[in-house]
Amino acid sequence: MSYDFLIFTHIASAILLLGVGGGSAFYKFMADKSGNLEVIVHTNKMVVLADWLFTTPSAIVQPLTGVMLMNLLNISLWTPWLLASIVLYGFAGVLWLMALYLQLRMKEMAMDKQRKEEILGKDYSVLVKQWVTLGVFSFLAMAGVFVLMVFK
Repeated sequence: MSYDFLIFTHIASAILLLGVGGGSAFYKFMADKSGNLEVIVHTNKMVVLADWLFTTPSAIVQPLTGVMLMNLLNISLWTPWLLASIVLYGFAGVLWLMALYLQLRMKEMAMDKQRKEEILGKDYSVLVKQWVTLGVFSFLAMAGVFVLMVFK
């Protein structure tokens, strides 16, 4: 594959990864803050769907194109900025998987409350706080990856 195709794919998937992740986080945060159960249920469904359709494929494309670029440019895995990027990416990935698990739980919890015509309780709020915390640290780790990639 050509360098131009690989770098375009790598950058486009990075933009998609952070763009969809940031947008989804914003809409989910605002929906949860509204307290409107119908909005919360719908937004949770859309956030989970966006993760499957956009975030997951981008998260897979990133390391694949990164390795291809590394090989094409003959950059050692042990290059400090690259190694730091890989560690941060792995850290962000673990946090994202944890947040994804919470998203699935929150979606099911909200749908269950909607079916039973009940309100969301403190247990949902606790999950939201955990989800936000994971998201903040995951975003900071990904921002670190971006800084390292751009300014290496």
